[in-house]
Amino acid sequence: MADPKDVVVEFIKSKSKQKSKFYFNDLAALFPDMKMREAKKVINQLVADGVLEYWSSGSTTMYGLPGAGKQAGAEGEE
Repeated sequence: MADPKDVVVEFIKSKSKQKSKFYFNDLAALFPDMKMREAKKVINQLVADGVLEYWSSGSTTMYGLPGAGKQAGAEGEE
């Protein structure tokens, strides 16, 4: 089986034309045999490693690749 971190990154890259940010449940659904806590650890490790970043609207948190999406330019990120 592929490394769960690689699965998440490949999924996000494959959808990058349509979306740049994803809900936790979108990413956790990639691992139907994994408990939510285990999936959360994988995703949080990707954030800690700088592969993914959090994005918050104030009411919800999403995940995406650093610098991807319309918000990046609007918020002065590079």
